Amino acid sequence: KAAMKKQGAVKQTTLGSMLAQKAESGVVVKPSVKPVVKPVVKTAAKPVAVTKSAAVTKPATAAKPTAKPSAAKPAAKPAAKRGPRKAISDSEDDDDGFVESDSDDLAPPPPRQTAGRRAAATKTPVYMDVSDDSDDGDFKMALKKRITYYYDEEVGNYNYGYMHPMKPFRMRMAHSLVSAYGLDKHLNVVRPPRASALEMTRFHADDYVEFLSRVTPELAQQEPEHTSVYLSGEDCPAFDGVFEFCSISAGGSIAGAKRINHGESDVVVNWAGGLHHAKKGAASGFCYINDIVLAILELLRYHQRVMYLDIDVHHGDGVEEAFYTTDRVMSVSFHKFGDFFPGTGHVDDVGVARGRGYAVNVPLRDGIDDASYAGIFEPVMRMVMERFRPGAVVMQCGTDSLSGDRIGCFNLSMQGHAACVAFMKSFNVPLFCLGGGGYTIRNVARTWAYETAVLLGHDLDPVLPYNDYYDFYGPEFRLDVPASNMENMNTREYLAQILERVGEQLRSVPHAPSAQMHEVPRDWPEDSDNEIDDAEMDAAGEAKMTRRQREARVVPHAEAYDTDTDEFTPIVNPYRHTGTSTRPAARR
Repeated sequence: KAAMKKQGAVKQTTLGSMLAQKAESGVVVKPSVKPVVKPVVKTAAKPVAVTKSAAVTKPATAAKPTAKPSAAKPAAKPAAKRGPRKAISDSEDDDDGFVESDSDDLAPPPPRQTAGRRAAATKTPVYMDVSDDSDDGDFKMALKKRITYYYDEEVGNYNYGYMHPMKPFRMRMAHSLVSAYGLDKHLNVVRPPRASALEMTRFHADDYVEFLSRVTPELAQQEPEHTSVYLSGEDCPAFDGVFEFCSISAGGSIAGAKRINHGESDVVVNWAGGLHHAKKGAASGFCYINDIVLAILELLRYHQRVMYLDIDVHHGDGVEEAFYTTDRVMSVSFHKFGDFFPGTGHVDDVGVARGRGYAVNVPLRDGIDDASYAGIFEPVMRMVMERFRPGAVVMQCGTDSLSGDRIGCFNLSMQGHAACVAFMKSFNVPLFCLGGGGYTIRNVARTWAYETAVLLGHDLDPVLPYNDYYDFYGPEFRLDVPASNMENMNTREYLAQILERVGEQLRSVPHAPSAQMHEVPRDWPEDSDNEIDDAEMDAAGEAKMTRRQREARVVPHAEAYDTDTDEFTPIVNPYRHTGTSTRPAARR
């Protein structure tokens, strides 16, 4: 100022204007007067901001003074309120009062970073906070098992007969409980495709499948001798819609096996399946089509070894018989043995030829309780998994082994039965859970709903929520099937003897046998309408629309579609697979 007065300058220059002039020339002057700090930050911050990534050096004219001005620290605080210090976590103050920032401009602070964005930026894993409003919960959901749940509401419409113990209606009750607890919101609920007669003949005899496709109660009465060849009297009656019922059961099991093969699911549930008594050319034990064998055959296309586990009170004779001569399938059955249907499943029944040692039977006596069952189930299955090392596990969860079943004679509680499912889930091998026996339908529904929650890892309220069949669960209305005071005929010595014999059998089995590599056959057409549709179209006259095409036009009640009108035009494949050829379908 003294130099300017000596030169005769008349113009009075304020401190703010002088700083602006100095800033234009690249010279930074730090003020010692507190009231005029704000203009300095606004105009001078941009030229002197130092970007770390670009390694920009400070101008040489902005020499650091020997004595720090008294107003230097207060000058940095107003600048911090404008964003750089909050937005950039590694910003810091130099001794000369400059604010180093990753940004070249004094811009408003960027939006808050979520845990997912921080992980992508730092390339280091972080734990997601699901309570956050962001989509970080997707990372946690990815760690959970992908579970597909097959259900067709029509499965409850079929009836074996008024006095028959088998009630398909139990699947509808179980699904009602699953929905009432809200478990369906955490499942991939899929309506299964119907299995065709051609798909059933992958295991069953052609003449048997052809008979099932046309049999009716009236035909069974007119031709009793012919019917007795395929259907076993009162156990397997020719009820209305028997073939459609079998197509629902088998369709869900085949489709579930495909999802495991393609890596789309880690766990698949089909409570309508598990009909393990059906033979290649005849029905047996309330079972007409062996959906388990069809599912295992599908799994064998991609997996070298598949294990079948049966915890039904009856021996899984149909599945064991189908794979009795192969080493690619190990069947393990825990069942009642003795004067009890089907009369097979002795501990010495171990398979023949290449399959010798791959049929494991654990015969049990009446009244076995949770502790005794777990005491033999867990060591046997641990040895099987370590020795056989399957690529997938098919588990038949028949609930006639529960206490109080109309046919069964075991004394398992709901928790003891579900503990077997939880134990197999712990091996982290693709798991396919199927239904099976169970003839006290309220206990069947309770247990399958509870085991669905076990697969999800959810805890359920023991007090049943209101559902469509709430009155069936009275008078206690609780999610529980307790054990009774039934006497346990399975002594410790007997169970130890069975465990020792099973252990000797498994030690003689080669460790993880391999299968010769072959080309994987092509999958069954997913979007084709097989010979069932051909027959329907032939009978439809001029309409030429199959049942599947009609259902494609029906929009579920809770489903919305993107259109402004009430019309819905389905995308229908104009080609149908007939089993032998492919031809275009007639259009309306």
